[in-house]
Formats: sequence, structure tokens, C-alpha cells
Amino acid sequence: MIKNYLRSAFRNIKRNPFISFINIFGLTVGLTCCLLILTYIINERSYDKLNKNANNIYRVTRIFYSGQGIENLHLSAVAPPFGPLLQSAFPDIEKVTRVLPNGISALKYKDKLFNEKNGFIADENFFDFFNVPIVKGDQKTALAEPYSVMMTEATAKKYFGDENPINKTIQFDNNKHEFKVTGIYKAFPQNAHLHPDLLLSFSTLKDSTVYGEKQLETNFGNNAFYTYLLFPTNYNVSRVEAQLSNFLDSYVHLPGMPGNVKTHQATKLTLQKLTDIHLTSHLDDEIEENGDITRVYIFSAIALFILLIACINYMNLSTARSALRAKEIGIRKVIGAQRKEIISQFLSESILITWIALIFAFALTALVLPLINKLSNQVLSINSLLQWSVLLPVILLPFVIGLISGIYPALFMSSFVPVKVLKGILKVGSGNISFRKVLVVLQFSISIILIVATTVVYQQLQFVQDKDLGFNKDFILTMDFPNALTKQYQSFKDEVEKNAAVKSVGHSSRIPSGRLLDEQDAAVLQGGAMQTTKIDLKCIATDYDFIPTYGMQMASGRNFSKAFATDTSNYIINESAVLALGWKTAENAVGKDMKYGGVRGKVIGVVKDFHFESLHQQIIPLIMTLPSPNQSFNGKLSIKIDGHNIRSAMSTIESAWRKYAPEVPFDFTFLDSKFAQLYNSEQQQGSLFTIFSCIAIFIACLGLFGLSAFTITQRVKEIGVRKVLGASVPQIVTELSKDFLKLVLIAGIIALPVAWFVMNKWLLDFAFRISISWWVLALAAVIALIIAFATISFQSIKAALANPVKSLRSE
Repeated sequence: MIKNYLRSAFRNIKRNPFISFINIFGLTVGLTCCLLILTYIINERSYDKLNKNANNIYRVTRIFYSGQGIENLHLSAVAPPFGPLLQSAFPDIEKVTRVLPNGISALKYKDKLFNEKNGFIADENFFDFFNVPIVKGDQKTALAEPYSVMMTEATAKKYFGDENPINKTIQFDNNKHEFKVTGIYKAFPQNAHLHPDLLLSFSTLKDSTVYGEKQLETNFGNNAFYTYLLFPTNYNVSRVEAQLSNFLDSYVHLPGMPGNVKTHQATKLTLQKLTDIHLTSHLDDEIEENGDITRVYIFSAIALFILLIACINYMNLSTARSALRAKEIGIRKVIGAQRKEIISQFLSESILITWIALIFAFALTALVLPLINKLSNQVLSINSLLQWSVLLPVILLPFVIGLISGIYPALFMSSFVPVKVLKGILKVGSGNISFRKVLVVLQFSISIILIVATTVVYQQLQFVQDKDLGFNKDFILTMDFPNALTKQYQSFKDEVEKNAAVKSVGHSSRIPSGRLLDEQDAAVLQGGAMQTTKIDLKCIATDYDFIPTYGMQMASGRNFSKAFATDTSNYIINESAVLALGWKTAENAVGKDMKYGGVRGKVIGVVKDFHFESLHQQIIPLIMTLPSPNQSFNGKLSIKIDGHNIRSAMSTIESAWRKYAPEVPFDFTFLDSKFAQLYNSEQQQGSLFTIFSCIAIFIACLGLFGLSAFTITQRVKEIGVRKVLGASVPQIVTELSKDFLKLVLIAGIIALPVAWFVMNKWLLDFAFRISISWWVLALAAVIALIIAFATISFQSIKAALANPVKSLRSE
């Protein structure tokens, strides 16, 4: 029986090659989109799951509260004492490991010198938590001794070539430290939330010249240590979480905290499952940029919508040719075929077509995947679809899709009455509103929503690119300030500024495009006494030329100046800080007494608000300080150059760098590219939205093509009569098109409010955002109408140009 069904299905495909091609092509495109998005979803949900104990590992995070009890900072790293203290307080914790980012370090071996950006200082049991293959060395002892280093194969190759790196020594930070290579490990997989190229032994920090053992035990202020806990299998972690407040009160006392305030009222610890970090964690100091579970949901919905549109196409195209198969069905019924047999026949056809489409979809996915990887900056592989846990459901997918897309045509055509069919008096698809029309409205509703989404994403991206940031980000080089420049900075600065192409050199603890995370206690003079404020006042340390280098504007007062020796204890604040401190205007703020970080001084200037962080964040109160000459800080260098003479400026800067910091590689980034990176996620999202919108519209047009073919087939004689009575081609085209365009208008009426609501929710992620203009919604509807009319016109003009004699011959 099944063999006969399949033979009949193949015959029908061969008998109607054009319709079969459209069916298979539409389903292929839809299934390809689903497979592409499925690879993305599998990859996003696989992060950190390769670790043996992934489900039992939790990261400790720390929340800080303002004086009003409002959360103002949530860090994914904590202070160094927390790890050992937690294990001591909670015996159920099996192991603890800590990881400290080492920042950018200059490494040298013989004549090879490189900046390493992915170095970490790690506890010796690091590999008990993160399982990557060890190529050389013993993972249990490799990080036990101070001044030991492990590295990836690629890093080892870069320094040592074909030499055996084990027990070789490598110089760190301008020959300041010497580390022995004790192990080589495979690179961490792409689907991990951290990717260390170097691992330095944690015991090195016990050296007082590096950090100090006492600091490791008592410093609760340096929240830079990523701390992971290993629990027993199936352990109820909420038991520990419920006791963390008491733990803080017992073990931690924060300096300067009033006696009536308990520690847990000022700070809080939380536990975060390792496998949840990538998709759900977006804290203030993540090791790397994470994914977003919302994006996974969005693209999952898009995949389902596109597949739904493809299924609808099959329904429309199948019913469009139902009149052509009516006699076949009538004859089958006359010779004894039961309705369930006819239903089985049509379902076998839809399943077969879906199977063929799935095979093509796999091939197309393999071809398109490299392009998607390039657009999305992912490393997706078709191998993720070949796991049995994924492949088996995919293999069964044609039966589900075949059933969904084939059941309506099967029920519809199997209901034909043989007598009416064979007498030629069957009226197919009568009624003003049919299920097929509802399907087309659904298709174009989805398409219009995607058009609006694409337009809004691109408008917002254009907005953030064109927004006045309050400073000029163009032609500013940013570089890490190395230790080697600390004593020679002024000489370096003077030398590069001799070239007129170098306009200004500034030094600061942080630079725009980063996050403002540093904060100390602030107090203002009220009623003759210093009163501690309850506002969050973030700070950056700067030199005299930071503000001029960025072209920031003063709202009132002046910049730091060497002419005033007291400026090392004075402050510059932004306009947001003026309002937060209750001083109302910039003019009122200048000259006010305040204390910050225990240092009393005066506000000497107010800088106009500028966007230090991305436009996702509000402009927050900010204070700038000027360290005294005996206070050194590394931070960042910012060098403003002439955009018309870049080569000369770069040559001078590099030459001076080689002279004053010869042991540090010359490495820089342009500030505008750092700001562009802040919106990489949205850029990728916009590109993918465009692709999927075009695909959805294209598949929807195939569906409209099917419905127009169905309707025009039913109205052939009517068209012939109209032509005989003198109707022109434009009149016939208008008559045939208006009903379809009404469907698109209805789709617009349904889709536009939904699109407006959804995209407004998306825009809420930006503190500074566009408003969705009415013309964006109107444009989406007009585009849909134009595309629909072009699709319908193909069939309408063809019917209008046909010879009426042929259509009326039987009359």
C-alpha cells in the first residue's frame, strides 16, 4: 500500500513539475532557515557544557547597594578572600577555584616580543573545573609552584616554535618577572565563556611584590577574582544561597560602614550556574561578551514563522491545483477508494516532498553556513546537527511538517463528491472568506512585522552612530599605559607632541567606550560640616590633557592646570553630578567644597555631559580627579592625531614608543572602532533580520502566487466573458488583484500594532533611542503591497492576455 502511495506521489511530482518545484523550493528555503537557526541555538545553549561537572559548578557574583538600598553595581567577580571563606563556612562545597585576569602583559622570549591579552592567574585546581586536554605537563601540579605558567599550543608555537617549551623561562612585563613553562593545553573551545591563552600560578600572588598573602586573605575591596564553587551532584544550592546574608554579616566588615548597618544590607553574594552564564549573565565586568537568551527566543520564533509560511505555501499551492485533480479523485472514489485512503495518498505526497526538501535543505545549509558565520561572528558547524539527539528529531521532522502542511489539502480534496466532480459542476473554494485567505493574511502579517523590525534596528544603529557623544571620538588612538612609561611619560609626551600631526596626549584610568565601575565615598559641605552623600558618584583619574584630547566642553569653571598646585586635591564633575548633588546649575557647583575618597577639595569645573559608556546606559554622575605627582596609575593613553597626516603621526608615536618602552610591543586601537564594537550585537542582529525578512517575504509571495493561481483558475471563463464584453487588460488586472491586495491591507492592520509594540520593547534596551515614526509602519505596509501586487500581476496579466475563445469554447 505504502509503495503504491509513493509511486503515485512520484508520478504526480513528475506530472506537475512547475508546481512541484515551487513546493519543494519553498519548503527547502524554509527548512534551510530552520536548520541554520537550529545550529545557532544549539551552539548558544552548549556553552560550558563540555566540562565534566558543568551542572554542579556555580560562579559567585557580588551586588552593591546605594545608601537608599538600590542596587547600583553587580559584579561577576568578587574579592579574593571569599572563595576560601565560603568553603570554610559551607563544608558541602567540594572545591573552590579563583581566576584573576592579568590584563595585557608584554611577554618576551629571546627576540620574540608580544602583547598577551588573554592571560589569567589561576588556582592550581583550575583544570578540575574546566576540562581541556593537557598536551604536556601534569594538570595537578603544573600550577602549584609560584612563577609557573601554562599556555595553549598556539601561544607556545608563537614563542618557542618547534622547541620543547617545558621548563623554558619567559619574561613578563619588561623583564620584571620570569616564569617557567610547566604545561601546554589545548585551546578552550569556542563555546566557553572564557578563553585563556596563558595561565599563571595563583601562588605567585602571595609574593608581596606582586600582591601579597595578607591581601589575599583580607582585601574585600578588590572585586576582580572570578570565583567558582563545585557542589556535589544534584545538590540543592538554594540551601547555601539562603545562608549567604548571615555569612556576610559574620565574616565581612566593610570599612566606613555605620555600626547600625549590617554587611548584607550594603552588599550581597549570589550564585550563578556555570551553564547559565553565556545566555543569562550581563553583569558589569564579564570576562567576555556573552550571548542573550532573548535573541535565542527571537530567532527561534523567526525559524518557526518561516517554516509556518513554507507550510502555508504548500497548502495554498495544493488547493490551487485541486480543480485539476478533482476528476482523479472522483474516479478513485467511484472505483471504491475510501476517504481515508485518499487522505493517506495526499499525506504521503506531502511527506515525500518534505523529505526531498529536507535533503536539499541540508546541502544548502552546508553551503550558506560560512556566510552566516561571517555575518554573525559565530563559529557554527553543521556537525552540531549530526548528533543523534538532534539528528533523530530532524529526521522525523518531514512527518510532522508533511502532516501539518498536507492535512488541510488532504481533507479538502478527499471531501469532493464524485457525482459533482465527474459532471463538472463542483464549485471549489466558494465563499467570501476562505481558510486560504486567512493563511495569506498570516503570511504577510509575519512579513510586515519583520520589515518593521529590520527598519527599526537599522534606524537605531544609525542613531547611535550619528549621536553627538559630547566629545570627538575621531582620530584618537588608545593604548594601554605600560609600567615602562611611568617615570618617562613626560619625555614620551613631549617627544610625540613635537610633531604637529600629534595634537594632544592624555592619560586616564579609563577611557570612553568602557564601563564606569570605580567609586569611592563622597561628602559635600552642608551646614558647615561634611555630610556623606547617598548618590553613586563614579570616578576616573585623569591628567591635565585628558579633557582637551577628547575635545570635551566645560559648562562652567576650568580644567585642571599646572598653574594651580592645589588641583591634585580639587575636582571636576559632570552636569549629571551637579544635579545629583543638588547644586542645580554648573555655575553654582563651581567653588563648592566636597570630599571624595577621603580627600577634601573644591569643585573647580563642570564638564558638559558626555557619553562615556554606550548608549545602552544613561549618563551617570561622574567626578574626575588629578593624581599627585607621586601617585602613579597605569590606565590608558589617548593620543589625538591629525586625520590628514595619519602616517606621519603614527611614525612619530611608534618611534617614541620604541625608545621609551622598548620591551613593550607597540599596540593600539582607534577609539571609533571601540565604540563600533559596543553595537556589534545589534549590527549582526540587523544583518540577520534583513536576510530572514527577505526570505519570509519571498516565501509569502510564493504562497500568494499559489492563491492567485487558484483563484484565476476558477475565474477563467469569467475573464473570457469580460474580454468579449470589452474589458481592457488593466481593468481585468485590477479586478483580479483587488481582493488579494485587501488581504495584504488586512495583514498590515493586524501586523503594524504588533510590530510597533515588539520593537518598542526592543528599544527599551537603549537609554538613548529613536521613536518609531509613523512612516516606518506605512513604509512596511507599502512595501508589502508593492511586492504582493507584483506577484499577483504575473498571474493576472497572463490571464488577461489569454485568448477568450479558448476559455469559452466549452460553452
